[in-house]
Amino acid sequence: MQESPDPSGNEKRPTQPIERSKFGGTDHAHDTRRHKRGEELLPPVSSRELGEAQRELEKDFQGRPTRKSHVNWPVFIISSIVILAFSLWAIFKPDAASNTMADVVAWGSANLGWIFVVTTTAVILFVLWVAFSKEGQVRLGPDHSRPQYKLFTWVAMLFAAGVGIDMLFYSVTGPISQYYSPPMEVPESPAAARDAVIWTMFHYGIAGWSMYALLGMAMGYFAYRWGMPLSIRAALYPLIGKRIKGAPGDVIDIFALVGTVMGVATSMGIGVVLLAIGFATLFGLEAGLALQIGLVLVAVLVTIAATSSGVDKGVRIISELNLWAAAALVLYIVVTGKTSFLLHALVENVGEFVWTLPERHLQTMAYEQDGSEWMASWTLFFWAFWLAWGPFVGVFLARISRGRTIREFVIAAITVPVLCDIVIISVFGNSGLAEVFAGNTEFAELAQDSPEQGFYSLLEMFPGSTFLIALATFSGLLFYLTSANSGAMVMSNFSSFIPDPAEDGAKWLRVFWSLLTAVLTIAMLIAGGVTTMEYATLIFALPVTVIAWLVMASFLKALRMERAEREGRNKYRRSQAAGGGYAPERSWRQRVSGLRSYPSKKSVTSYIERTVVPALTDVTNEFREQGYAAELSYVPDTDSGVERPTFTVHVSGERNFLYQVVAVSTPIPTFGGRTPTDETNTYFRLEVFTHTGSEGYNLMGITKQQLIDDVLDRYEAHLMFLGHSSDADASSFVTPAVDPDTTT
Repeated sequence: MQESPDPSGNEKRPTQPIERSKFGGTDHAHDTRRHKRGEELLPPVSSRELGEAQRELEKDFQGRPTRKSHVNWPVFIISSIVILAFSLWAIFKPDAASNTMADVVAWGSANLGWIFVVTTTAVILFVLWVAFSKEGQVRLGPDHSRPQYKLFTWVAMLFAAGVGIDMLFYSVTGPISQYYSPPMEVPESPAAARDAVIWTMFHYGIAGWSMYALLGMAMGYFAYRWGMPLSIRAALYPLIGKRIKGAPGDVIDIFALVGTVMGVATSMGIGVVLLAIGFATLFGLEAGLALQIGLVLVAVLVTIAATSSGVDKGVRIISELNLWAAAALVLYIVVTGKTSFLLHALVENVGEFVWTLPERHLQTMAYEQDGSEWMASWTLFFWAFWLAWGPFVGVFLARISRGRTIREFVIAAITVPVLCDIVIISVFGNSGLAEVFAGNTEFAELAQDSPEQGFYSLLEMFPGSTFLIALATFSGLLFYLTSANSGAMVMSNFSSFIPDPAEDGAKWLRVFWSLLTAVLTIAMLIAGGVTTMEYATLIFALPVTVIAWLVMASFLKALRMERAEREGRNKYRRSQAAGGGYAPERSWRQRVSGLRSYPSKKSVTSYIERTVVPALTDVTNEFREQGYAAELSYVPDTDSGVERPTFTVHVSGERNFLYQVVAVSTPIPTFGGRTPTDETNTYFRLEVFTHTGSEGYNLMGITKQQLIDDVLDRYEAHLMFLGHSSDADASSFVTPAVDPDTTT
């Protein structure tokens, strides 16, 4: 016999496990099965086991419960050594580094390029399937959660998070290069001209944003719906279980962190090459390595200054400015340039892009002469770039998307920013091609040989070029600083253990990673500039492809658990439809009274003391007398100031039963029984919360007996859910629950 603590302050009562019910107490068969499967190592196979993840991940590496953030020293030290060693090699042996990476990339593109192509295609299909499945309605958070940011602000932050200054860099050189050196068409032909802009659109299209959506929705789902840390390793808990706290989890974080640093450094490197030309043009400076290094140091200083600004203050303002600046830049080009040609070309580009999208995504250039070289320089580089940026952007998107449904998140991520990218690339790319068609061969050569100079050379051809160059430089600077600041924040998170997904890594970590990223950026500039950055991205992004596949497998397993829970609830609702479903059935007088009732905080507090607490106390005592491990506790609520009475039944080896009564502040409607009479314009509802949030009905006004009946109805529903979940998810496609002792 064991004692269970009673947080309400009552005397401890003896608790006996129930032998006769599978879900009412200790299930020895289940415990034996888990023991044989290796409980400390194997991953969860159902939602009841996934529900234990939060408690496990809150423990430190000695198994002691903790909610404190701390540095993950193995990940921090190993990642730092790898990046620092690579940087020093590039600084002191630039030629050797450049040549070695070129050889590795040549071999990799010829032999492993198909891996990037298959991975990106699989990611696109997977996120679309998730978005349009029934699980697409699941929220990144509890069922009652709602978005934190307004739609425009959220879209602006999506755009700024996933689009870097590199898009401006390639928006002119990409189409012109594809026109003169197309992968499949005859050079300088009408077919090559039509295809030139489409290839750049394709490289900045749905593939990168699908990768961001995959990692963002997976990390956001596990962080905000299951209370896990906001990290890649937490998103793999359904797949590898408690191993994520050991070496496997560290390896995953190291790959994600190193890939992120490489991706951000590449974007910063391309950015400073482009911005140096802009500043040199505006202020008469020399656009050399010294100016580029100076811009890198500016990014470090801004990141250090912004360490206390947070997502809410800093990035939100920069994101909205970024969107307006980019829109103004594009509009100016359209209005002052060849308006008719640009608009006609945009319509044709969009149609061709959509029509040829499936074919391009599976194109490996297997039958083209020098196809592997072209793929390495263009498609594979961009796929590797998006893979390297995936963990970084995924964390940021998850942070700003709490409360949104998976469907809303995915559709917004792969449509709105992609449309913005398409418009920007079409306007700049076709403006550059128009000059080429007019016979400006000098500009064409400059755009291919020196893309950063080609971009600003194009801007100089428009009226008011000084203003246009200043606007483009300002827009690029915003892209550049957003990437640097957000990147440092994500790197500090990846190198830390942070139980609370709302928190970030230590400020000194952000400063450290911004400095180390700056060193890496300068090293690659010394070793060969943009070309070296492309090589490094291709090499270090390859392990991230493995992470992408693991995340898809893990998230698929979690969604199967969500489906089992939903089907179990629907089955219970059908069986209880005649009795009123979940909400307790009220008398007609209670219903009429409720129409005119808008209780205050004082009223709900009194009702909790007079009705809710006595009812839950009686239920708790009765459950304990029957041998259940039941407890009644009171959880502080900082939002309402009203404590939450919480009735819990601990179910051994299963997901615990939770019945929590929460006072929810709600605006008083301006229609109905009466209008608000005080200045607050709000009243309080008493809603039932479970593991996944509010169940949506109000308990105020029901009797003690009706409340007890509601608790018992919900407990019976919970048992039905556990039974259905056990039947549906006792095994999965990833981790079948096979007894190793009986396997031959």
